Amino acid sequence: MSRVFVTGLGCISALGHDTQTVWHSMLDGQCGIASLSVTGPAPLKANIAAEVRNFHPDLLIDRQTLPRLDRFAQFALLAGREAVADAGIAFDEALAARTGIVLGTAIGGIQTVEEGSQKLYLDNSTRVHPLSVPRVMLNGGVSALSMDLGIRGPGFAVSSACSSSNHAIAQALAMIRSGMIDVAITGGSDAPLTYGHIRAWEALRILAPETCQPFSLERKGLALGEGAGVIVLESEDHVRRRGARIYAELAGCGLSCDAGDLLLPDADGARRAITSALADGKIALDEIDYINAHGTGTTANDINETQAVHRVFGAQAGNLSMSSTKSMHGHALGAAGGIEAVATVLSIFHGTLPPTINFGTPDPLCDLDYVPNQARQSKVRAALSNSFAFGGLNAVLAFRAFNG
Repeated sequence: MSRVFVTGLGCISALGHDTQTVWHSMLDGQCGIASLSVTGPAPLKANIAAEVRNFHPDLLIDRQTLPRLDRFAQFALLAGREAVADAGIAFDEALAARTGIVLGTAIGGIQTVEEGSQKLYLDNSTRVHPLSVPRVMLNGGVSALSMDLGIRGPGFAVSSACSSSNHAIAQALAMIRSGMIDVAITGGSDAPLTYGHIRAWEALRILAPETCQPFSLERKGLALGEGAGVIVLESEDHVRRRGARIYAELAGCGLSCDAGDLLLPDADGARRAITSALADGKIALDEIDYINAHGTGTTANDINETQAVHRVFGAQAGNLSMSSTKSMHGHALGAAGGIEAVATVLSIFHGTLPPTINFGTPDPLCDLDYVPNQARQSKVRAALSNSFAFGGLNAVLAFRAFNG
């Protein structure tokens, strides 16, 4: 079974329009959560989110392609391009056929849906955008990347709510291990900051009124975000043949279903996913130095995740660090795991842990080291990236430092 390595990174979020800007913003503890520019018939109650600002896709995507793409697909295209450029891969005909694209999204083209609905039901129009169907499709980002880069191998979208990116990356890992492909472009994107969709989240009563404070006693909910995170994966043989720079090894993944409540998380389901990721990656408990938490900032999730880590690591739990970068880039739903995979890989590569910002009073039920408020220099031998979705769908990625 082939080992699989991360060789390219691409990212766009409220913290920046490229990977390096996002990463340095994380290390500086910058908060991308701010007042929303989204408006509608009535003021929003939760008027904050982590929005990608000063975004001008017309300067980055050609005029023939842009009208075909919903905002979520625009993010996927740009992050995918960056990841491939970062990996330094040039696709000839043979490699294009041995490269796959697997991207996650929870919501897909919801901006297009809402724009069409407004025309039909508010403006009394009988027409919508002629490209509404391809703009809405969940595979919009996959198709855009395949056409942009000339990729001719397998390509498809994965949707499992907040675990979409991690499920996509896990599938890409399996495809490379099986020998089906040599290279994968994988991760996820979402652009859920529309008036109607935010109203739906308000109805759940889990949106924070001011900011996101994961694991703090004062936490009052999550802050929605948007963006994309994409990584390039390569088989060991392919990496060594072309002498590529390696960020880290994607050593394993663990997947589970809670088979319980639609909305409430289950610590045992999370535990099984974490345990499976460690077993798949052949990683000992005492090798894990860092966990990029799901860390949404809701009361139930943060306690649940802390309990799951305790159940897996036992006495070792006190020796590891865990932070929630959602405190900075918000909860980007299907893109969350992709953005957090980029952050996790860079934490290994640079030996630096991004913080959990806005951390206030410690919650007695959340008693781990959450890297509060300031980044920290620390060698990371291996790390986990957790995603736990509505519907009880859990996906955990295990990364290991590359030592030659």
